[in-house]
Amino acid sequence: VQLQASGGGLVQAGDSLRLSCAASGRTFGSMGWFRQPPGKERELVAWTGTTPIYADSVKGRFTISRDSAKNTVYLQMNTLKPEDTAVYYCGGRTYLGVTYWGKGTQVTVSS
Repeated sequence: VQLQASGGGLVQAGDSLRLSCAASGRTFGSMGWFRQPPGKERELVAWTGTTPIYADSVKGRFTISRDSAKNTVYLQMNTLKPEDTAVYYCGGRTYLGVTYWGKGTQVTVSS
């Protein structure tokens, strides 16, 4: 099972980025993103579902979407803030409730 995230980088506050995560080797019931800011614990960013779940800190700025045919999940991040700086991890949860994680992609937002 592989989840390959891409799209991270260094941007300025107010800019946008789009993260992608392509999964292979497993079909997932749901997929999403967590992030780990420097010196902090990993936290939920967004997760797909009948009604997507978003962290309060990203509501209205980030949008999660999924292309099931491509087994890929995306995270459109707009109006980025320095506090969005983190390593972003994509995950996929099987229908049996097992979660797999990919390697992270760094997002750095300068002020």
